[in-house]
Amino acid sequence: MTRISELTATDLLRHYRNKTLSPVEVANDVLARIEDQNSIVNAFCQTYEDETLELARASEARWLKREPVGLLDGVPVTVKDIVMQKGHSNRRGSLTVDPAPVEEDAPSVARLREAGAVFVGRTTTPEFAWKGITDSPLTGITRNPWDISKTPGGSSGGAAAAGALNLGVMHIGTDAAGSIRIPCSFSGIYGLKPTFGRVPTYPASAFVVLSHVGPQTRTVDDATLMMSIIAQPDYRDMMAQNVPAPDYRVGLERGVRGLRIGWSPRLGFVRGLDPEVEELCVRAVRVFEDLGAVVEEVDPGFSDPRDVILTIWRAGAAAVLRTIPDSQYSSMDPGFVGCARAGERLTAADFLAAFNARAALSRQMAEFHERYDLLLTPTLPLVAFEAGRNTPENAAPESEWVDWTPYTYPFNLTLQPAATVPCGLTNAGLPVGIQIVGPVWMDDLILQASKAFESACPFTRVEKPRCASKQ
Repeated sequence: MTRISELTATDLLRHYRNKTLSPVEVANDVLARIEDQNSIVNAFCQTYEDETLELARASEARWLKREPVGLLDGVPVTVKDIVMQKGHSNRRGSLTVDPAPVEEDAPSVARLREAGAVFVGRTTTPEFAWKGITDSPLTGITRNPWDISKTPGGSSGGAAAAGALNLGVMHIGTDAAGSIRIPCSFSGIYGLKPTFGRVPTYPASAFVVLSHVGPQTRTVDDATLMMSIIAQPDYRDMMAQNVPAPDYRVGLERGVRGLRIGWSPRLGFVRGLDPEVEELCVRAVRVFEDLGAVVEEVDPGFSDPRDVILTIWRAGAAAVLRTIPDSQYSSMDPGFVGCARAGERLTAADFLAAFNARAALSRQMAEFHERYDLLLTPTLPLVAFEAGRNTPENAAPESEWVDWTPYTYPFNLTLQPAATVPCGLTNAGLPVGIQIVGPVWMDDLILQASKAFESACPFTRVEKPRCASKQ
């Protein structure tokens, strides 16, 4: 018999319809596995058993009457602890944030609630989601289920670790420079950063001009279903598209035959690409060719926008630090404080110059997509490294976390949708992801390409946290 821990949202909904499982059984199973495994990986900073079971019982009653309230009735979900959830604190990984419960849901949470989702917990994040790994003064170190000595990545690292272990089947993440794609790649699950503004956000992120909200799931089907729910209008976000999203499930099986795809292993500027990562990504590219796509190795033509992202990033961090009394700085992540201090030295002219450079980069990518439907790159140039570090063991002392994420942040600057798809394991048993980038508003095309690849190369799963000696 298939275990609940192996089931996707699609599976669960089928069981609910057939009355072969109930939302209460599923909720109890998820809560028990969180209790068993969270002390090892530290994916959750809050759980709330009574509330979860109350939501599950209400869902069960609706299913018994065959009156589900929405497309996700009874499906267990998690929320990153930087996204508001009514009745719970939104600590954002910081000891400086008031622990009082907030009084409203963020747009994505509100849409999930309306669809009948069962909330099982809030997932960990670095302080104010400022970096590409997940540790914080508030919650400590989050670990990778594939090897608990390694980081799951970040900043949506708790969501990725929970997703890898199926502790809830849908997970809300945020991504301002790679924070969905980085941890999904390191943790071996699927993650989509939608087009900027496709999923409304509120309140605005400190990195508002970069930040996207999106799904982190074990399967493309589940991400597609989740997108169809959360990508709906909410007028609290003035920068959102705020028109009804399509049902992304329609046409998901169209495949990639005839698509023109560019493959760029180094984007023209990346150095230090791990040979094993490159080999697995090259194999993935061949799968796209076998599926009928026309693939050409080509670089998009832009130079490394590292300074552009850092200018905007540091300015956002400075804006956050300005709201915190000096007396609390000693309780904060020193790296975040240093990033914010660098932001305080920026001028308005610096910020505007970064925006102008961003506009030029967006135009280059728009021109690229006149020739190519999609772009493939490695998601990251390396696999997961030691937990608790901001940079890999062999990084130069002056390096920053963005220096090992060169494939992700350019596409926050351009507002484009981008996904990471698991494409294999290294000899050490660590996951690798390949990134699929598409034109603005073509989220459906990325989902279709992701589904085609997943169908040809089903993702490997991890069921329990592993130690390095037990790979």
